[in-house]
Amino acid sequence: MINAKTDALILDVDGTLWDSTPIVARAWQAAVSDSGLSDYVVTPDRLKELFGKTMQVIAEELFPDLPDQQRTELMERCCAYEHEALRQDTCAICYPGVISCIQALSERLPVCIVSNCQSGYIELFLEKTGLGPYIMDTECYGNTKKEKGENISLLVQRNHFLAPVYVGDTQGDCDAAKAAGVVFIHASYGYGKVDCAAEVIPSFSGLLKLFEL
Repeated sequence: MINAKTDALILDVDGTLWDSTPIVARAWQAAVSDSGLSDYVVTPDRLKELFGKTMQVIAEELFPDLPDQQRTELMERCCAYEHEALRQDTCAICYPGVISCIQALSERLPVCIVSNCQSGYIELFLEKTGLGPYIMDTECYGNTKKEKGENISLLVQRNHFLAPVYVGDTQGDCDAAKAAGVVFIHASYGYGKVDCAAEVIPSFSGLLKLFEL
C-alpha cells in the first residue's frame, strides 16, 4: 500500500494515460513525406520504443542522418501535424478508466502531469479529455528543455509537495522518479518494462485501490 502521507500524484502521459501512437505515426509520416524525406518510416511500434525519451533524442534516433537544423525543422513540422491530427481525431484513445479515475483521485489529493513531450501536448490532452479542472499543475521538456527527473523536481518544489508519487510505464520514467527522489508506480499495461517499482498497476484503475478509493 502507498504511504498514507502521499500528498500528490504525478502522471506520465503516453503509455500511461493514453496510446496516441497510431495517430501520431500517421501524422509524422505525412510530415516526413511532405518534407520530401519518404525514405524514413514512422510506425506506432517504433514510437512506443521511443516515447518517454526527450523530443531531441527521439528526433536523433528517428532521423539520424539529417543535419541538426533540418532535423529540428522536421520535428517542428511533425509536431504541428501531430497536434492537428490529435485535435481532429474523435476516437477515444485514453486507457480504460483514466478519465473517471483522475476525477476521483483529484478529490483525494493533487493530480499533476510531467512528460517529456513538446509544449502544448499536455494542454491538448487536457482539452480532448476535459480533464483540465482536475489537474493542478503540469511540466514538460518542451517548456524547460530539461530531463524528466529535473522537471519532476521542479514541479514538486514549486508546489511544496513532501511525499509525491510518479506513475509511468517505462524504465526512463522509473529512472526519472528515482533521480527526483520520488516513489515510482509502474503502469505495466503501457509501453515498457522496469527493473523496480514501489507498486505495479495492471490497469489505470488500480490506482483507486492503492489510494483506497
